[in-house]
Amino acid sequence: MTKRWVLKDAADKGTVQELAATLNISPVLSSLLVQRGIKSFDDAKYFFRPTELHLHDPFLMQDMEKAINRIEQAITKNEKILIYGDYDVDGTTAVALTYSFFEKLHKNIEYYIPDRYKEGYGISTQGIDYAAANSFTLVIALDCGIKSVDKIAYANTLGVDFIICDHHLPGSELPAAIAVLDPKRADCGYPYKELSGAGIGFKLIQAWAEVHDIPFEDVAQYLDLVAISIACDIVHLTGENRVLAHLGLKKINENPCIGVKTLMEVAGRGNTYTISDVVFLLGPRINAAGRIDDAKHAVELLIACHEDAAKEKGDMINIRNTERKGHDQQITDEALSMIDNDEVMIARKSTVVFNEAWHKGVIGIVASRLTEKYYRPTVVLTRSNGHVAGSARSVLGYDLYEALCGCSDLLIQFGGHKYAAGLTMHSENVPAFIQKFEEVVGSTITDEQLVQQVSIDAEIELKDIDAKFFRILSQFAPFGPENMSPVFLTKNVYVSGNAGLVGSAHVKMFVMQPGSAAFSSIAFNQGELLPQLKPGVPFDICYSIEENVWRDQRTIQLNIKAIRIN
Repeated sequence: MTKRWVLKDAADKGTVQELAATLNISPVLSSLLVQRGIKSFDDAKYFFRPTELHLHDPFLMQDMEKAINRIEQAITKNEKILIYGDYDVDGTTAVALTYSFFEKLHKNIEYYIPDRYKEGYGISTQGIDYAAANSFTLVIALDCGIKSVDKIAYANTLGVDFIICDHHLPGSELPAAIAVLDPKRADCGYPYKELSGAGIGFKLIQAWAEVHDIPFEDVAQYLDLVAISIACDIVHLTGENRVLAHLGLKKINENPCIGVKTLMEVAGRGNTYTISDVVFLLGPRINAAGRIDDAKHAVELLIACHEDAAKEKGDMINIRNTERKGHDQQITDEALSMIDNDEVMIARKSTVVFNEAWHKGVIGIVASRLTEKYYRPTVVLTRSNGHVAGSARSVLGYDLYEALCGCSDLLIQFGGHKYAAGLTMHSENVPAFIQKFEEVVGSTITDEQLVQQVSIDAEIELKDIDAKFFRILSQFAPFGPENMSPVFLTKNVYVSGNAGLVGSAHVKMFVMQPGSAAFSSIAFNQGELLPQLKPGVPFDICYSIEENVWRDQRTIQLNIKAIRIN
């Protein structure tokens, strides 16, 4: 696939030189820091040495005092408390940490995860009815609820109070809950706006701990769950999130809770987890519980106090993940076949595929895979609860939500954001939707947006990569949105020895320049270039630099994102 190579604007030269001298680092590393808004020694200290002292006062969040007072009242009066959360990784980790913390203080407490297929996302009428029927007078809702104006109004008629802990963008009206904790509220002065749902839950228990003189260590034991939520919900890895992720990864690698430790064991990996490992090894297994079966199993694993119980849940979740991968691969193969054998679909600027037999729990994953393959806005549809349900994904710079707004007359409901969305329609509207979506996308997307972009941080020579350079670069982690692993451009490199295939599509080789060492390199899904990668033939590469561990040997490896033969 052709990719656009875009070199980021150079940082201010004076600032770069001053910071390089202050920190005694190379101008390349200094430039990377300035690109990230780090311009002084104090900025760098915050960035490279995050500690719990960098966490913000939770009471800076609007309504935090109201929330703490209402929980205090519930515990004092022995009211029944229900911890309610979404069925994805962020929701289940948020429920697990909040439930585990308050369960130690108050035994009249339970948790509730809505059924993905029967109730859908967010606060449901069924969930409210469950609370009322079982005499719960306080519900703490996590990772959902900020737009549940009608649902909270209904709960109020039943005498069920809500505390909402959400991180999504509010609508024009806030729900009439006892407290609404959301940094994205227009009237909230909290200094950091990009917390995950579990991050909001963590701030709630942090606030309770401060009021009741509970040591921070008793709160910090849940940071592994917060790090998992941050990684898997793809929130910004800047500011307070980066502090929480750093501390949470440290806990994952040194002393994870029983549930997380079990999950690591069934995933086949011990310690030294990175954010990427969490995303690809832990997140899918937690998600699989809700996609294939019941997300409550994920919560049961994450709150487990005994290894035997955790092992039983971990093994079951691992089986569900294997089933999920089977559905994922089958549906992806079927969808690829549908597209590749249809000239009309190949020529479109959007992709919409529909099969009523596909498993609803994995169509979002399939939509992501199709977007990677064809690089255009994509919708995958299947039948669910008498209607057609879909999951949609977009490409860089294109507003998928706005495109769906242009098709709203054909939809029962839809929701999401710029790059991902869900939708529901009547089955008879599918053909019209396919046509309308293509018309909307075709008239609003640019040719440039249909070509995948590689964003390059800096151009360097291979000789610039030495032990000190890599050691400092490694401390830029944890990586994620707004703090991605830097991508470098190096021109006129050569294959050292011979390049070969790993699997069916990945190129493994050593690359070098005159005067440099030869660096082990992997180029995923670029096997079609292998015939051109011959010794003596110069080519340019875009790559990130990572550590490769093989049989306890640690080496620097270049992860090549794109290759341009000269």
